[in-house]
Amino acid sequence: MLDTDRELTRNSYYAATAPPAAAFAPLQGSASCDVAVVGGGLAGLSAAIDLAARGRSVVLLEAREIGFGASGRNGGQAIHGLACDQSVIEQQLGLDEARRVWAMSIEALDLLRERIAVHQIDCDWRDGYLGLAVGVRKGLELARWADHAESAYGYSTARIGPGEIGRWISSPRYHSGVHDPRSGHLHPLKYTRGLAVAAAAAGVRIHESSEVQSLQPGPRTVLRTAGGELSATQVLLAGNVYLQGLAPQLAARIMPVGTYIACTERLPDALADSLIPSRAAVCDTNFVLDYFRTTDDQRMLYGGRVSYSTVTPNHLAESLRERMVQTFPQLDSARIEYAWGGFVDITMNRAPDFGRLPPAASAAGVENIYYLQGFSGHGLALSGLAGRLVAEAMCGDAGRFDVFARLKHRPFPGGKAVRMPALVLGMAWYRLRDMLG
Repeated sequence: MLDTDRELTRNSYYAATAPPAAAFAPLQGSASCDVAVVGGGLAGLSAAIDLAARGRSVVLLEAREIGFGASGRNGGQAIHGLACDQSVIEQQLGLDEARRVWAMSIEALDLLRERIAVHQIDCDWRDGYLGLAVGVRKGLELARWADHAESAYGYSTARIGPGEIGRWISSPRYHSGVHDPRSGHLHPLKYTRGLAVAAAAAGVRIHESSEVQSLQPGPRTVLRTAGGELSATQVLLAGNVYLQGLAPQLAARIMPVGTYIACTERLPDALADSLIPSRAAVCDTNFVLDYFRTTDDQRMLYGGRVSYSTVTPNHLAESLRERMVQTFPQLDSARIEYAWGGFVDITMNRAPDFGRLPPAASAAGVENIYYLQGFSGHGLALSGLAGRLVAEAMCGDAGRFDVFARLKHRPFPGGKAVRMPALVLGMAWYRLRDMLG
């Protein structure tokens, strides 16, 4: 899987436009620390920054390079809420706790802005998000969601009716929508690399090209790489689908899903400015959704293909271009300059999966191995807050972390042999529902 992602990210707009990254040497020899973090993405880096601020010695091990996974190549959209509908949280935890979860998702947006400001990360942040419905039925569903968000959570969005949708997006596809000025978008690789620089400045020891090959639980857990050995009192697993079998009990709770994005050549200024006049990030409300935005350098960045079989779609750039032109016919002559993708982790209910490995999997009577996974394609902002919550928990204040840890997650049915075909069939059903409006 790592090699597949390596090939898919070769033609990434983000990699082509980000400044050169700071380089961190692989782990060599023996080392020790208070907390070992496995995974150099947004969740692991955010946790490392907060742990260092609390006086913990932290070593972060990244199998490839900082931002290699979803953190450095996603759609760049930071949006309120979770990947799952709030009804999933309400049903499991009740409305009061669901309100706490919602409030933390909004805090995640504030934290992201705070990190950008405090660490002076130049990452092309823009305010604004449009959630758009493709037909009457989905428009009514979106309006009901907006009503519930306002009445149950006190979160207001601007309603966009059919008569004014053309002022917000120059596309014939959309019926109605909502606008949220508090959400927004950025260049995720610039942001992730900026967090790594901030973590290193805070005293976090970062090692790239340091894949953890084995993990031996104990009062001091031992992690071994090809070149070294690290012992730690506590461990955070933040590698999502890239843990490479380190915690088999977690693997069945998430499924790797391929996601794909294309980016056009630079567009004429007038054309780029006309597509989404507010320059907001955009998602439709389909289950298998399209998401897109214009970049600071006047390109259209468009995501809309997924693969639930881990097989990369054929003719990726052309198929994404076709989806883009369905949304924006005026881009029919625009050339696709970049097309890339990789895997994200989803859970069965699309709610995030945070917790601790049970003592039998860590050390006798000790829960000292924590994990963050299952952001389900909605982790750009939430992963940062997740890092803060797990840092709080590791330092003795687990109240907020345990709200998420109480969410129940079922493994994907059928084991490796059956769960992927079953998921492909299930997603085909949802695609059909989307097509029916």
